[in-house]
Amino acid sequence: MKIIVCGGGSVGKSIVSYLVKGNNDIVVIDNNATNLDNVSQEFDILPVLGEASHPDILDKAGATDADLILALTNSDETNMVICQIAHSLFHIPHKIARIDSEEFLDPLWASLFNENHIPIDLLISPNIEIAENILNTLKYPGCSGILPVLGGEACILNLKLTEKCPLLNTPLLQLNRLDEYLDIGFVNIQRDDECFIPEMYDNLEKGDEINILVKADKIEETIRSFGLEKPTNERIVIFGGNQIALYLGRKIERDDSIVSCKIIEENIDSARRLARDLTHTVVIQGPLMSDIILKEASINHTDASITVTANDKDNLLASMISQQSGVTSTIAVINTPSYNNLVSNMGDNILIDRSSVTVSKILKELRKTKMRDAYAINRGNGEIWEIVLDEENQNIGKKIGELNLPKLSRIFVIKRKEDFIYPDPTTELEQDDILLLYMDSSVIRQVEKIIK
Repeated sequence: MKIIVCGGGSVGKSIVSYLVKGNNDIVVIDNNATNLDNVSQEFDILPVLGEASHPDILDKAGATDADLILALTNSDETNMVICQIAHSLFHIPHKIARIDSEEFLDPLWASLFNENHIPIDLLISPNIEIAENILNTLKYPGCSGILPVLGGEACILNLKLTEKCPLLNTPLLQLNRLDEYLDIGFVNIQRDDECFIPEMYDNLEKGDEINILVKADKIEETIRSFGLEKPTNERIVIFGGNQIALYLGRKIERDDSIVSCKIIEENIDSARRLARDLTHTVVIQGPLMSDIILKEASINHTDASITVTANDKDNLLASMISQQSGVTSTIAVINTPSYNNLVSNMGDNILIDRSSVTVSKILKELRKTKMRDAYAINRGNGEIWEIVLDEENQNIGKKIGELNLPKLSRIFVIKRKEDFIYPDPTTELEQDDILLLYMDSSVIRQVEKIIK
């Protein structure tokens, strides 16, 4: 697949880091030579310097035979123009645009984006999606990540097991004996440098990072079962005053369970904009890691810190300082996947991987399998597909074992009418079943051939 990515900033770079894992020819357009150098030095792409909204630049990038264009610049209006030109002049079949303005995303104007007006096939809002991911994690202290699936009826919980977990050293088959109310499906386990799909006789160990499926009304109960419950996050400090911080601030101001929210921003103009747009949030202008600023933000009396700057080193350092100051929940946005290998050295710090959050919205456009939804997990090293078996599906009537799925993949839950079924190889697939299928990124092509 030939893909043109317009914009090599943090959003564009994070998506490119995922696209290069597939068999794709990728061209990146940016008017900033530094951005292009950073992307081309790290990934195997063709860089094109110039304005992506100019027809001659798109032509130079090979738009005439492109399969997909991603308009990911910092300007909503520029992204709209890119998609219009891609459609009108180059007839690119699939067009995805980054739109950050909440005004454009208002359902009142939904009819604006179609082939007769502004031809965009899919809108993505990376900053809003990251903010929503952070808010979901804040809502359930003790979990390291939460991913709603099946229309919100269930979630994939990411949990890091400590020595306090009462379920350690127990075969998965016997977990219900220790906690009869535990009703979960295992997706995978990350143990040290290995990620694997557990069997029923495998044990849980201290330090394991697990992904499990939980019904939406059992989340808090499940966190308690694993001994990971924490106090409610009532006092919040946000490092960085970008659009993510603004969206978080607006949402937090409407949350009666949160007592206070403070945002630290170095740039005086950005700080003034935040102070103007937010009503009950305290905006502090000054260096992020200054002792004076941290004292003014009352970091020692904070329940949760969130770092959302474009600089990964600042995000990680601010989180570490917060931990040392006694903050119980620390969340850091990671813009560059190369920092993900630090996750095992960050203690209880929660890392939000920008590329995984963002690329989840476009996976359906990249994969050759018909699916209802798709999600990137394990910091981009695995995917979950949500597939409905309609009457034309060739796998209806087969047992799961007959599908011959590769070793690093598994159907871990089937929603059949109102029931959740945790299947085994003898489970037979039926029409209208909704499957949740996990696979490691190394076997995606094999799974595509099987699940057509």
